[in-house]
Order: sequence, then structure tokens, then C-alpha cells
Amino acid sequence: MFSMWNWVAFGFYLVLNICSPDASGGLVQSCGHIIPESPVLALGSNFTALCILNESCLDFGNIYANQIIWKIKNKLVPKEQYREINKTVSSVTFNDTSSLATPLTCNILADGQIEQNIYGITVTVGLAPEKPKNLSCIVHQVSRFTYVMTCTWDPGRHTFLDTQFRLRYSWPEEIFPDCIPKDVNNSCTITDIQFFVNTEIWVEATNALGKAESDPVVVDPIDIVKPLSPQNVSVSSGLLPTVLKLSWENWISDAVMTLKFNIRYRIVGDTNWMEVPSEDTASPRTSFSVQGLRPYTEYVFSIRCMKEDGMGYWSDWSEEKIGITTEDQPSKGPPLWRIIDKSHSPASWTVHLIWKALKPFEANGVILQYEVTVRDKSSLSSPVKNYNVTSTNHTLQLPEGTYEVTLIARNSIGASPPSVLLIPASNSKAPVKNLRTIPKHDKLWVGWTAPNNYVLKYVIEWCLVSSNSDCIIEWQIALGDVQGIDLKGIKPFKCYLITVYPLYADGQGSGQSVKAYLKQDRPSKGPTVQTKKVGKAEAVLTWNHLTVEEQNGFIRNYTILYKTIDGNETVVTVDPSKTEYTLSSLTSDTLYTVRMMASTDNGSRTGPDFTFTTQKFGKGEIEDIVVPVCLAFLLIVLLGVLFCFNKRDLIKKHIWPIVPDPSKSNIAQWSPQVPAKHNLNSKDQMYSEGSFTDVSVVEIEADDKKSFSEQDLKPFDLLKKEKSTSEGHSSGIGGSSCMSSPRQSVSDSDEGETTQNTSSTVQYSTVVLNGYRDQTPVQVFSRSESTQPLLDSEERPEDHAGGADSTAQRQQYFRQNGGQDEFNTDRPCFERTKQNTHGNEGDLVGFVQLQISGQSSQPLGLGMEKNTQEAALSNVLQTCTEGQTVRPETVEENPLSVDEMPKSYLPQTVRQGGYMPQ
Repeated sequence: MFSMWNWVAFGFYLVLNICSPDASGGLVQSCGHIIPESPVLALGSNFTALCILNESCLDFGNIYANQIIWKIKNKLVPKEQYREINKTVSSVTFNDTSSLATPLTCNILADGQIEQNIYGITVTVGLAPEKPKNLSCIVHQVSRFTYVMTCTWDPGRHTFLDTQFRLRYSWPEEIFPDCIPKDVNNSCTITDIQFFVNTEIWVEATNALGKAESDPVVVDPIDIVKPLSPQNVSVSSGLLPTVLKLSWENWISDAVMTLKFNIRYRIVGDTNWMEVPSEDTASPRTSFSVQGLRPYTEYVFSIRCMKEDGMGYWSDWSEEKIGITTEDQPSKGPPLWRIIDKSHSPASWTVHLIWKALKPFEANGVILQYEVTVRDKSSLSSPVKNYNVTSTNHTLQLPEGTYEVTLIARNSIGASPPSVLLIPASNSKAPVKNLRTIPKHDKLWVGWTAPNNYVLKYVIEWCLVSSNSDCIIEWQIALGDVQGIDLKGIKPFKCYLITVYPLYADGQGSGQSVKAYLKQDRPSKGPTVQTKKVGKAEAVLTWNHLTVEEQNGFIRNYTILYKTIDGNETVVTVDPSKTEYTLSSLTSDTLYTVRMMASTDNGSRTGPDFTFTTQKFGKGEIEDIVVPVCLAFLLIVLLGVLFCFNKRDLIKKHIWPIVPDPSKSNIAQWSPQVPAKHNLNSKDQMYSEGSFTDVSVVEIEADDKKSFSEQDLKPFDLLKKEKSTSEGHSSGIGGSSCMSSPRQSVSDSDEGETTQNTSSTVQYSTVVLNGYRDQTPVQVFSRSESTQPLLDSEERPEDHAGGADSTAQRQQYFRQNGGQDEFNTDRPCFERTKQNTHGNEGDLVGFVQLQISGQSSQPLGLGMEKNTQEAALSNVLQTCTEGQTVRPETVEENPLSVDEMPKSYLPQTVRQGGYMPQ
């Protein structure tokens, strides 16, 4: 191992060697070198390099060959490729130089710690030159008398090395200087050439790995000349409209060589060239007349030349020149067609004649006018109509029939052949079959199958279908032997309506139509769906067809997608001809979201979402509930009406009582002041002790006091007087009654009122008492001048007979009408009264005067009725023993049934504004 001082000394030694004047490479020159030095290697070959150490380095630093390592571009070479030849020489071997890179370096690893570079070389890998191939030479004419020869060859593969090419040429007895290419390796130009002498020409290629020569070429330079193109070319029109004459100038002398020519031409605007036959221009010349051209057409001409015998090369094409032929009469008539409008009147046609302008090669000049002739074929006597038109259309008003139309185009030279169109009364001939279309790139091919009859020609109509404007017709005529045609100018994503008519010699076939697209796309928008009708489990959806501009293709189907808020989406496919569809099996009272998609052959587009809610009840469900309920109600009402009709008498007596006519009552003959005489001797008609008064009240309402005359008010004054008399009698009788009690008459409150009161109450009172001892009771009536209806008891005297039963009925009647419990005296009082009356042998007659009172400011209540009853009883009954007062007690009796009630009027109570039944 080197000590530290040894390494310091060794480094100092290296520095001295590097600085030594004899050292040209520094460390590499001092301690070793590599053999071979900068080699050039063939690509893919084997290579071995040797690193040789100098003896001086070995003696001083103890460095040996086993410490050498090899690197390629600072990348370590595997030690398997090393070989130690001796202590100073180490070798490395590469089996394939393809992976060899530069630089290759030899390095020392001293004691496994310090790596020092000893030497490095540059390795060049390449290929030897191949034999040049395809050597050819051309002599270019630079000017009228100057020529140069340029030779080209194929240098072969790339050698990755510096390779030199030399063009060498010689005569049989003379060798010329080599031609060395500049900046290229495949061509070289020789400026000193001689014609009419055979010259040997070859190419030599050389590099570090070898040399190669091409095969020699022996040629006379005159046979490889490329002359200059003809100069000063001109074109002039000839006497005929189909001929143009060309003139030019040659720049090569006939003494050097004779030339032949090649003439080409084309129509202006066309890209296809036509050539004059080579045999027509194979001889030397300076002019030529080109024939068979179109009249009144512009042509472009160009000329080239070469050696007459065909040796050498064609010159470049000359400068292009333009010439135009003269006019000629049109070669054909314009294509003619018609459009018939029968909308105004079927018997009168509006015929639009349309024709196409002739193409320039057909017009052969400027068309000045068109001559239209119309002949009526259905009437031979009809005159022929002639029209001169400058446009390409003309409109005629013709009656229905068969017509022959002739069209002629005229220019300055003459007229075209006539174009004839037969307009039949009807298109009764056979149409074409199997009409179809096929897109072909930017063209639309229309094909059909010919009918069985012979067809002169076909007319193909097409127009762009639009929802915003009318269909503008374009048309084209095809020959009768054609069964297909390409339509040009068709736009993609647009719908076209195509119609084909066959034309016969004696008529016209009906047209067959088809719609077609050159190219389809998905619709530009989706359909907008709406609901037409929504039920419980179904919904009728409706939508509008997309416009032609929005379709962009044939709509193959509509797809309806609907779902609930949280449900799965359901898909339904609908025929494209439909605009309405019914969704079924829906859930009631549910919100649905629906959208619609339109599809073409090239894609689909979805419209906006639409929501609707199904109904809670289906159609007829509400009616099924309401109708039976209504019918049941009507049935109940009907039964009620029938029941009321059957019981109308009973209902009428309770609601609408029968009102007797006062003018027929016997009270009209009774005296209001003299009581009627009664048979008091009868002991059979005895009333029970509980007999009481029947009361009936009638209200008379006068809304306007002015409507009553003084004569009408006299009965009321009379009633006032009778009231005062009645009160006087009552007080006299009441003094001896055991039930007498002081009470104020109901009419006392009315004494201050004037006779102008608009409403008054008339009370008819009948008091029936037990007769004195066994005498017949006396009935006393107080008469009134009122015209109010009488009580039912007065019109029906049979109700007053009958003894105890009649009395019980009147008691019940009074209890119902009064609305209060009856009050009556105690039974012992009645018994004592009977004893007193038998002892006195007198007749006791009790009666109650009729009380008439005006309408009080306060309505009479039930309490007033009760007091009135008590007062009436106190005036009638006798008093008990002197000093003994009997208190009235309530008489309780069981109520009668409805059938037992007396058929009479109820008491009537005074109310504000009139009377109403109680």
C-alpha cells in the first residue's frame, strides 16, 4: 500500500511529467498509450484495443496491468472483456462495434481507492462506399449556342464516414480533369463538351474503409441534348370557327439538330389537357393549325420540342398562350320543361315554360333571343302562337288540352335546332320504377328502373324542402338510355324532394318522387312534449313534428322517457308519423317527469323535460258517487212530497187552517148587548166544575192608517164602548166571586191611544159556566163589528155540546193554545158554590165581556194570557164563605193525543207588524 508520502511524491512526479516539454498529451503521454491510435472500424466487425503502461510509471508507483479498467464514454466495460497480457499490457475486445462509442479510455485503479485516466482514443465506426449506380447524363441548352452536361448517379448507402465522389470522363485517347461535386454527392456538371464524339463517363467513390467505381457510360453528347422550348408563341383564329393557328420560333440551329414538336391545349377553366397527335408534328416547323375546336371558345396552348429522331430529352413546355375561336350557329336547342299550375281553375292552366341556357360550346356564340312557338294539338284550327323572349322562362295562360311547344335559340350566326316539348292533357303513360338515391361523396346519385316502353328522355326535378319558403325547382334532362344520374350542388343535412318523369314520343309518364339527404346528422333540437289530457292512470301526450330545418335527416322514431321523482325511467318507442301517445298504467295523484327524443340515422336529440300530475280520481268515479247520492236525495224528497200529498188535509189544518167567512156567520144577527135567552130549566146539560173559556185571537194589521176611512173606523169605536161596558159588568160580578182578585184589563193600557192605531186586536171570548143548580147554563156573547174570521167553535156548535167530554176537549184546547198550565179553583170551592146557589134559589149567570184593546207598545206575553185567564175565572165563579179566599191552583191533566185534539184554530198572539199562527 502506498504511504501518504509515497502518494504525494507520485503526484508530484506526474505534475512534472505533464509539464515536461516532451509531453504532448499530459498524463497519457507519460504513463501509457492505447494501440491502435484513433482507429476507423467497419460497422459490426470485431475490435481489440491494447493499453500499454510505461516502465517509468511502474518503477515509481508500483502500478501494473491488473489495475487497468476500460470505459466507453465514461461507462465501465465489463471485466469479462478484459485480458491481462503481461504486467504492463491489458487488452479489451468488442465482438460487435455497433455498440462501440467514443471515447474509449484506459484508467488505473490504484489500491482500489483512486482512479486515474491513463489514455483515451476516438473510435470511428462506418461503412465502406458502395458502387455508384444509375449514372445518367443530360446536355442542357443554356442559350442559343451554349450547352452544359450534368451527370447524376445513385451514391448508395450512407457510410457514416467522409466519402469523396469524382465524376471522370475521357475520350479514347484523352483523359479530361475530374469533376468534383460541390455540396452534393450525387451529381456534377461539365461545362466543356464536344458533340459528335463518343465519351466514356464513370463515377469513383472513396473513404477510409475503401474505394468503389460505377459502371462506365459511353455516349455522344448530341444524343442527350434537352433543347430550349420554342419561343415567341402566338395564336390566331382562322377562317373556320373550329380552327386556331399557332406560330413559334426555334432556338436551336437546324445544322446542330432537327426537331419535332408536341402541342397541347385546353379550354379556359378546364384542367384537362388535350394534345395534337404526335405524327402531325413530327417534322421540323415553326407553325401549326389546330382543328376540331369548339366555336366561340377560349383555348390555352403550349408547345415543346426534342431531337427529331427521338434521341435526347423533351424541352420544357413553352409559355401558355390563349386564343378564341369565331362564332357558329348553336349546335342544339335549349333543354325545355314546364310547370303547370291548376290551382285557380282546372279548366284553365297557368303554364310556366322554363329552359336552361345553352353551354358555351353549345351556344357557339352569344344568344340574342329565344323563339317560343305554341301549337294546340287538340284543335287543328287553332292558330300557332309565337313569342320572342330574351329570358329563360315564359308564362302562358292556356285552356286545358294537349299542346306542342317549340323553342329555338338564336345568335348572330343562326338558329339552333328546335327543342320540342309535348304537354299532354294528362300524364297517362307508365312511370319509372324503383326510384332510389345513394349518397356518393359530394354528389347524390339518383337511379331508377326504366319502364317497358321506349323512353326518349327523362326529366329529373329536385328542390330543397323548406318549411319557410316554397320549393324552388331545379331540373335536368337525361337521355333515354340512362338509368341513373349524379346531382351536383346538393347540400348536406338538407332534405331534397326528387321527381323523375319519363318522356315518350306521344306523351309523358307520371312522375315518381322520393325524399333524400346527401348526409344526415342528429336533429338540431328535440321535440317539446305536452299533455293533452291527464287522467287517474293515463295521460295523453302530444307534440309537434320538428321542422325540416331542425330534423337534419329522416326521423326514424320518437322515444318517450318518463319517470316519477324517485322511480325508474320507462322508455317507449313511438312511430315517427304520430303526434300523440297515451301513457297507461300510471299511478294516481303522482308527479311524473317526461321528455322526448327524436332519432335519425346519425344520432338523437332530447327535448326539454315536462312535468304533470295524474288525477286522484278517475273519469266517472266522482259521478258514480255523486249521482247515487243525488238520486237517493231526490227519492227521499219525492217520497216526502208523496207523503205530504197523502196527508195534505192533516198538514193543511196544522199549517194552513180553514178560515171561515165572517159574512156567513150567525153572529151577524146577535145583539152585542142583550144576552140570548137560554133554556135554564134543562138539567141534562150540566157542565163540569172544570169548565173554562175558549179563547181565539185574530190580528188585524193596517200598514197605513190613511187607507182606512171614517166608516171603517166606526166598528172600533163601538168596540171601545163595549169594552167599557164589559169591564163594568165584570167588576160587578167579580165582587161575589170567590176567586175575584183585582186585575187591570188588558185594554187599560190602550185608553190613551187614538183611533188612528194601524193595528188592533179583537178577542172573542166565550165563557161557559155551570148552570145555577140544575138549570141550563147561559152563554153570553159580546158582538164585535170586526170582519175577522170567527172561531171554529162558533161555526161548529156541535163542539159545545156533549157535557163532560166537551168540557175536557175545551180544557185541552185551552192548554195547547195558551202555552201555559191551566189554573183553576179548588174543587171544594166549587162544591160550596153549588150549595149556596141551591139555597138562594137564584140564577147565577157568569160571563166575560169581549175585550178589545189597541196594540200596546209592549207585546203581550204568556204571563198576560195567564192573568187574563185568572181574571175571567174570578169574574164568573162565586166566592166561598164570607172572609174565606180560595187561591187558584193549577189543574194538571194528561195531554191528549194528536187524534183527540179538537179541530179548531189556535189562539193568536199579537206580534209586531201582524199576526202569525202559534
